[in-house]
Amino acid sequence: MKALRSITAALALALSAGCALAAPVLRADITVIAPVVTVGDMFEGAGPLAEQPLFRAPLPGTTGDVRLSAVRSATARIGLTRFDANGLTAIRVTRAATPVDHAMLSALIADNLRSRGILGAGMSAEAMFSLPADPINAAVGDTPARLENLRYQPGSGTFSARFQIAGSDRPLDIGGTIEMSIEAPHLVASLPAGTVLRPDHIVMRALPLRQADAQGIPALDQILGMALNRQSREGMLLRASDVSTPLAVAKNDLVTIYYRQGRMTLTVRGQAVTGAAEGAPLQVLNLVSRRVISATAIAPGAVEVSTAPVALAGL
Repeated sequence: MKALRSITAALALALSAGCALAAPVLRADITVIAPVVTVGDMFEGAGPLAEQPLFRAPLPGTTGDVRLSAVRSATARIGLTRFDANGLTAIRVTRAATPVDHAMLSALIADNLRSRGILGAGMSAEAMFSLPADPINAAVGDTPARLENLRYQPGSGTFSARFQIAGSDRPLDIGGTIEMSIEAPHLVASLPAGTVLRPDHIVMRALPLRQADAQGIPALDQILGMALNRQSREGMLLRASDVSTPLAVAKNDLVTIYYRQGRMTLTVRGQAVTGAAEGAPLQVLNLVSRRVISATAIAPGAVEVSTAPVALAGL
C-alpha cells in the first residue's frame, strides 16, 4: 500500500514538473506585421491561445516597449495566468513596414495614365512633386499604397493625386508636374552617308515627349530600312530629316536600260548621271549612243524609259 502511494506521488510530481516545463516563455524582442500583438507573438510555446490578441501593435516602422505588468494584466484577461517571465521586466515590440517612396508613388501615377490611354507604347512618365516627400512607412501587405484619385492637366503637365497608405487612416495628397518621355532612336556607332539602317544600328533611349514632338522624332519602324543622308556620329539622335529612301541606283552606277512595249523588250547598257530611289526619275547616259536620257529606277542596277518619242530617239 505504501509502495502504491509512493508511485502515485511520484507521478503527480512528474506531471507537475511537466506542466511547469510547458508554461509559455516570454520573448524579449518581437517583430509583428499585423495591427495587433497576439499571444503567439509574445510567447514561445503559446499553445491553443496563440491566436488570442493582447495589445494593439505600434505604428508601421516604429518600436515600443511593453512592461511586464501590462503583459500580466493582458494575459489575465484571456485566462493565461501562468507563464515564464524569462527574467524580463519589459518586452520590445517592433512593427515591420514597407517603405512607400517617390518611385512607388510615381509608378502608380504612370500606371493610371497608361490605363487611361494617355501613355502609349514606348512612353513613360515621372511625377515631380511640388514638395519633397520623405519615404512613408506602410503596413506590410500586397498593396502598401493605392492611388484613389488623379487629376492631370495635359497642357501644363500639372497633377494632383490622393493616395491611401496601408496602415494609415489619413489619405496622402500630393501635387506637382508630370514629365512624359518616349523611346527615341539613337545611333550605336558612327556610320557613313547612305548606310541603310538595320536594328543593330539603333538603340532606343528615353527623350522628353515635348522635345520629341518639336524635333520630329520618328518611330523605329519609320527609319528601319531607310538610308542616312549624311555621315553620322555615334549616339546621334535620329530625326525624320536625317534619313530618306535608299537609292536603288547611285550616281555613276552601271545600269541596264529597259524599254518595253507589248511583248517586246529592248535593253542597252548605261551609266547613271544622277541617283534615284526605286520608282523615282533619274538621268542616264546611253553608253552606245552617248546621249543622256530620262528614265525611272526600277531596281538596283536597272532603269526603264517611257514610250515617249524623245526617249525612244535617245536610245
